[in-house]
Amino acid sequence: MKTIFVVNPNAGQGKKFDRIIDEINGICERSENNIGVYITRAPNDAKVFVAEYCKNNGPARFIACGGDGTFSEVLNGSLEFENVEIGIVPIGTGNDFCRNFSLDARFFDLEKQISGECVKCDAIRYITNIDNQPKSGYCANMFNIGFDCDVADMTNYIKDRTDFGGPLAYIISIIANLFNRKPANLEIEIDGAVVHKGELLLTSIANGSYCGGGLKTNPIARVSDGFININMVKNISLPRLLKLLPRYINGSYLKIKNIGEIVSSLKCKKVKITSNEKTMRFSIDGEITDTGTTEFEIIPGAFRFVVPAYAECAKQAECV
Repeated sequence: MKTIFVVNPNAGQGKKFDRIIDEINGICERSENNIGVYITRAPNDAKVFVAEYCKNNGPARFIACGGDGTFSEVLNGSLEFENVEIGIVPIGTGNDFCRNFSLDARFFDLEKQISGECVKCDAIRYITNIDNQPKSGYCANMFNIGFDCDVADMTNYIKDRTDFGGPLAYIISIIANLFNRKPANLEIEIDGAVVHKGELLLTSIANGSYCGGGLKTNPIARVSDGFININMVKNISLPRLLKLLPRYINGSYLKIKNIGEIVSSLKCKKVKITSNEKTMRFSIDGEITDTGTTEFEIIPGAFRFVVPAYAECAKQAECV
């Protein structure tokens, strides 16, 4: 199977682009037409390229060189086709999906990406309405509504205009939004039953555990268990939130006594969220939009993910 590196030149503020291209070109020179490279030119270009390639040439192994946004585009371009394999060289600023697989230097080793094994991972399919137009797609990692979405929005702003990236940009955004919290007024239906009506500080619909460049906000989420993990956090006072925040960030908050009074963390197959206002802000793997009613459904074993060192990931996914 041919391996194609899909490179986002703007990922991580473009700091690793030249080095990664030099490495890929060196591998291409040593291979016998089994390695290729494609440099994206605009948002959504990776999705279009992967879909067109598979349509015209059949399946391949696509390695997204970028962050979670680039990986999401490759995922969405590939899922209509059988036997496609996708991976990621995490040169973006968040790189949260691959943190579910003990993110380390092996993800940056292009030779190990080419020879790596694949594991089956779930994806979350969503159906929504944006600008009065129906939209559907797939997410590998996490959706956020409310406080988390506002933080992601500001994080993108900071990364685009400063040298701050990854967790530092996310933490700065958290601090700034703490004093200007805008809870979302939502109706939430889980597996056919309405479980909440009213304001929530934040809601996350997760396949993976991490967001914001390594913050373990959904510790019970697993990328291959066949379930969505939804967190619903009440709009608590600032002092109470400040006390909770460090443990929410490191994923240990579920051990707090009576945490169920503040946070509901549930596993399910389907979720439907309706804004009780006109629209809601909505983050899909860090990409922000305004939307209305949205439905989510887990798709078990939706894609084959390339893991450079499979032995470290046996608890997360099943080898293909």
